[in-house]
Amino acid sequence: MIQEREKGVPRYECFEYNEKTKDYAILIPVINEGERIINELKRACKQCIYEYGDIVICDGGSEDGSMEESRLRQLKVNTLLIKRDEGRQGAQLRMGISWALKRGYKGIITIDGNDKDSIEDVPAFIEKLRKGYDLVQGSRFVKGGRAINTPLIRYISVRLIHAPVISLTARHWFTDTTNAYRAYSARYLLDKRVAPLRDVFMGYELLAYLSVRATQLGYNACEIPVTRAYPKKGKTPTKISFFKGNSQLLSVLFKNMLGMYRPKKEDMP
Repeated sequence: MIQEREKGVPRYECFEYNEKTKDYAILIPVINEGERIINELKRACKQCIYEYGDIVICDGGSEDGSMEESRLRQLKVNTLLIKRDEGRQGAQLRMGISWALKRGYKGIITIDGNDKDSIEDVPAFIEKLRKGYDLVQGSRFVKGGRAINTPLIRYISVRLIHAPVISLTARHWFTDTTNAYRAYSARYLLDKRVAPLRDVFMGYELLAYLSVRATQLGYNACEIPVTRAYPKKGKTPTKISFFKGNSQLLSVLFKNMLGMYRPKKEDMP
């Protein structure tokens, strides 16, 4: 099924392999992740994560064969969404958020599809959502979390730059703010003062914005321990290039601090 472009939502294809079965959706943005996403889904199956939330792949247009239907069905994927429009991670997430809210989920969990994160911890996020939290940030730096083989430059930039600036903007202390492993309540995402479905969120902007807007508006936020493991050898699985990607992250960080992503009256639904 083709979902035509709407205000703030890219055009996309939707392949629903099953009906809605749970109160929460697990959104996994990917593009050409190959065996990494397959391994992640296998780990999810082993831990029966599909019994806690509906697994939804938010694909950016992969061409590596990893989105083959029969395999996704076997790995308990509930739905495959394929973006057929412009934009990167932010557009993929807007696609997934829009679809999940229309389907009536009470909240969503987002996790990268590059097999770095402990997808086994999904139940802990859902538990926090059920207890009334609206933003649940996964952190490898809180007690119980594990940071494995984190590149030194990444560690320094998160701990000394990104996390302090996000925390200052949010007026709430966070420790692992570049980590996309997190959960949001539907009531937070549906608040017209949040308005996440806007075309300004094409790349990394949406994650930074949603990190700070919750506590600015008085919503409940917390961190929970997770594991993020980088491979010992070989290329680091990331879509952030060293110079261009990191400079874009810094630009987003300070625009966010200045409130440039807050919705204007005409942006509100």
